[in-house]
Amino acid sequence: MSLLLAAGPASEPAAAPASELAAAAASQLAAAPATWLATDAPAEGLPTGDYLAAAGTHTLLWLLIALPLAGAAVLLLGGRRTNSWGPYLAIAACAGSFLLAVVSLFALLGLEERTAQLELFSWVPVGELQVDFGLLLDPLSATFTLLITGVGLLIHVYSLGYMAHDPRRRLFFGYLNLFVAAMLVLVLGDSYLALFLGWEGVGLASYLLISFWFYVPAYATAAKKAFIMNRVGDVGLLIAMFIMFATLGTTQFAGVFAEAELLTAGTATAIGLLLLLGACGKSGQFPLHTWLPDAMAGPTPVSALIHAATMVTAGVYLIARSLPLYEVSETARLVVGIVGVVTLVIGAVIGCAYDDIKKVLAYSTVSQIGYMFLAVAIPGAAAVAILHLLTHGFFKACMFLSAGSVMHGMDDQVDMRRFGGLRTKMPVTFACMTAGYLAIIGFPLLSGFYSKDLIIEAALDQGGLRGWLFGLTAIAIAGVTAFYMTRMMIMTFFGAPRWTEGVHPHESPAVMTGPMVLLAVGSVVSGFLLVNVFPLQEFLAPVLGSEEADHVLPPIVVSIIVTLVSAAGALVAYAMYFRKPVPTTAPVAVSPLTVAARRNLYFDALNENLLMRPGQYLTRALVFADNRGIDGAVHGLAAGIGGGSGRLRRVQNGFVRSYALSMFGGALLVVAALLLVRIGA
Repeated sequence: MSLLLAAGPASEPAAAPASELAAAAASQLAAAPATWLATDAPAEGLPTGDYLAAAGTHTLLWLLIALPLAGAAVLLLGGRRTNSWGPYLAIAACAGSFLLAVVSLFALLGLEERTAQLELFSWVPVGELQVDFGLLLDPLSATFTLLITGVGLLIHVYSLGYMAHDPRRRLFFGYLNLFVAAMLVLVLGDSYLALFLGWEGVGLASYLLISFWFYVPAYATAAKKAFIMNRVGDVGLLIAMFIMFATLGTTQFAGVFAEAELLTAGTATAIGLLLLLGACGKSGQFPLHTWLPDAMAGPTPVSALIHAATMVTAGVYLIARSLPLYEVSETARLVVGIVGVVTLVIGAVIGCAYDDIKKVLAYSTVSQIGYMFLAVAIPGAAAVAILHLLTHGFFKACMFLSAGSVMHGMDDQVDMRRFGGLRTKMPVTFACMTAGYLAIIGFPLLSGFYSKDLIIEAALDQGGLRGWLFGLTAIAIAGVTAFYMTRMMIMTFFGAPRWTEGVHPHESPAVMTGPMVLLAVGSVVSGFLLVNVFPLQEFLAPVLGSEEADHVLPPIVVSIIVTLVSAAGALVAYAMYFRKPVPTTAPVAVSPLTVAARRNLYFDALNENLLMRPGQYLTRALVFADNRGIDGAVHGLAAGIGGGSGRLRRVQNGFVRSYALSMFGGALLVVAALLLVRIGA
């Protein structure tokens, strides 16, 4: 992230609101849809450069997507002949994409207007309906491309060691490349339709990766759960696009944002809530959050990729990109904040009760994404949400890869009650996990300290009941986060060894620890760099806007309070788990809240009883009605005609005596009829 050279004095005037900035950019884009765009007015607080030199570089922007997509195609279609060198091709493709992302960033800094659009082809030319496919590079998409390709590259390298002995690792790397390519389409597309193409690609790739070990029934079930729950959110995104097209005549970002203020409040609210539904599905937010912890069924690098660099960030990107729509509807914006607060509480509470190290980290992701949703719903604080997204990408990827290293050295054990004392056996893993741990709990001067404190400050600065409720909840959950993260560290690396017989803990190879160390460094320094050296908020201001709010509490006071609350949470965990022996089995006599947390606060049970079971009953009723009603009528008519035809066929049997008997019988009937007529006369 040190490549974000958006230096500028912190005292620069605040940028305009996102709606005004988006409208200005939209008018520029609409005026010249097939060219690189630059205006005469530079972005506030950002350096300018030579536009002409930057334009040629950006024409290769499509290669950002093409490289990992080509790598995926070669690995998935090349067959066994690619087994030996395929993983290295995947790494090279991701590395090339990362280098292009860096070059594109520098080229973007050379544009006076930090927005560049490249139209690639006409996608749907049908009559008056003209849908173009293009790429849009601006500070927001450039930031995401660096995160996706940078962290994705480190995860690719780590996977080289983690999946070394898997016979299907060629397919695994192909799926990883497909994941990265789809995510790049999502963040670089210049319309909601292009975004949706990448959105569905990410859903497919996640399904393939979560179910990579599909021969384990539980893993296949987890993949289906993720796929189906994401489809619920996708329906919301689709309907939102239908409404955009019906009311505005376009799904292009330029057209939608330019006309956003013309939408009625009801229409804007409907679009905002439907977009939120889609975001909740991809980012694992309430009420569509239950799939995310089950996604731990996939290999650990998949967990890191989904939870740190790609899939869970998609929902945050969607809301941030759509800010001009949310500025029209305060109701939709408030609901985004409420969803974020509810989710950060749910994730933290459940994370306290699990003993599975990967699921503890999974629920911490649910909670941390909740912080991002809270921030993106606060006027002027969307850039802070992206700051936390970046720092979270570093420390959460570091922690997941460190957890994978622990599992690698413990014969794939995930139960923290079977760990203990591993800091001496895995010193590098311990150091990396410690860096991630200190960052996520907000230890002073580490990355999480900067980003989380800024979110809490922004929440409090709203003032009124909403500001205090959101802010105090965020502070309290900071303490809960410190509790369950400290619990995880103590149970894993401290205390007496509780290993099962035959387990011999050992450090992971350098190909795995190398990426962990780089991510640990990012976990330590990224917050300081992105706030004080290369100000991310100023870099993102042309897209997300910024507002100077009056502080309810001085920032230093907020930082002290959050630090003290986090320290209290860590001390409680220390008293409960460090000074007492950790049992190798989970205690049975626990509080009702612990029981509920172990059962995911009964959300799975609610989904099963309120949605799945009624759906099954309805489906069975429809099948019965179809089989016995519609099909029954059709098949019954056919069977009746067939039965009658069969009986008539027996008359035509080929025997002359039968025909003579039939003729005689017919003659008798004729004579009898004549007699009856005569008698009647």
